[in-house]
Amino acid sequence: MRMVDIIVKKREGKELTDKEIKFFVNGYVNGSIPDYQISALFMAIVFQGMTNREIVTLTETMRVSGDIVDLSDIKGIKVDKHSTGGVGDKTSLAVGPMVAACGVKVAKMSGRGLGHTGGTLDKLESIPGLNVFESVEQFKKQMNDIGLAIIGQTGTLVPADKKMYALRDVTGTVESLPLIAASIMSKKLASGSDCILLDVKFGNGAFMKTYDDALKLAHTMVDIGKSLGKDTRAVLTDMSQPLGLAVGNSLEVKEAIDTLKGRGPKDFVDICLHSGAIMLEQAKVVSSEEEGIEMLKKVIADGSAFQKLRELVIAQGGDVSYIDHPEKFEVSKNIIEVKATKPGYVKQIVALEIGESAMRLGAGRETFDDIIDMSAGIVLGKKVGDKVNVDDTLCTIYTNKDNIEEVVRDIESAFVIVDEFVKTPPTVHAYVK
Repeated sequence: MRMVDIIVKKREGKELTDKEIKFFVNGYVNGSIPDYQISALFMAIVFQGMTNREIVTLTETMRVSGDIVDLSDIKGIKVDKHSTGGVGDKTSLAVGPMVAACGVKVAKMSGRGLGHTGGTLDKLESIPGLNVFESVEQFKKQMNDIGLAIIGQTGTLVPADKKMYALRDVTGTVESLPLIAASIMSKKLASGSDCILLDVKFGNGAFMKTYDDALKLAHTMVDIGKSLGKDTRAVLTDMSQPLGLAVGNSLEVKEAIDTLKGRGPKDFVDICLHSGAIMLEQAKVVSSEEEGIEMLKKVIADGSAFQKLRELVIAQGGDVSYIDHPEKFEVSKNIIEVKATKPGYVKQIVALEIGESAMRLGAGRETFDDIIDMSAGIVLGKKVGDKVNVDDTLCTIYTNKDNIEEVVRDIESAFVIVDEFVKTPPTVHAYVK
């Protein structure tokens, strides 16, 4: 079998066999196939696509390219949640404790943020002392002890994806639905959970810009999961404006704490309740989404969801006093309010601009070597659909950087205010199962 023949076959739009897919994935991982040939194949896939069978085989071959986490000795059904990334998306920090408080095991392996999207691990690490890198044995023990763990992926999990994603990133082949789906699902399937809920976001602040593209990706990933024997479902959520109010690591942790105490922003609470209810359905704890929502509201009201977050922080070595007293988190030296200069209604808050601006303030990283300022970020004062008067606070900027006049102007331009009434948009748009 020759790699050049596989490239030509896909370039001509033909379907690759299982044997051919396993050949190029395994060959790339072991170094026998060079970057330039895989780059050529990826570009052919960008233009020609892949069938569902090809995508499933690609995903499974990537999944078994390294270690696979076996969680079978953890009692009960294990559920996992994955978001395709967005601005202000701190959902795992709230929905994980909510679902775990209902008696369901939530086993999550997460990643770091890069660019305008924040990573769950970075947000957790804003809590002093908290360790996101546990051994698989520690992970399992914590799951059995408290039913909740959020840790970083092990270095030996899906090495094929690490090599392939790095190559896609520098060859203009990231935007390929088959390659995106296989990348996400190979990691989720190798992490060992019984059920997976995917939060697929669309809009200017998301990886998928349109609803139709997000829906295609959701269906593809759900089909992969089902084909490989996992209960996989997806929700499609809006990322045309930031989720919730807070954008930035410790700021988002504080918002998650508020949410677990029943004081969260409406759009963020909606996503947590809907996502959590589906996870409860998957775990067979409830028979309907409505029943699940009521159960989640109850664990928020009785304080057990907040207590579960405390247990997570303690189990992973974090200083729980920051959870009990969020005012202990460091506050940036520069706090700037952005005011409205005209009355009207907020028609749009460009999530991409807010996310990129937060990164420039220090809240994110452009490269994996960048150091994050955990206190930096932006807290919205208004959301889409809100009425605005002159001098109302549109948002508050937090940063330890000076000379940020250009960033402030970009943040101001992210708010589009019009005279006509604007209806508050829904947050959850579709459910794929």
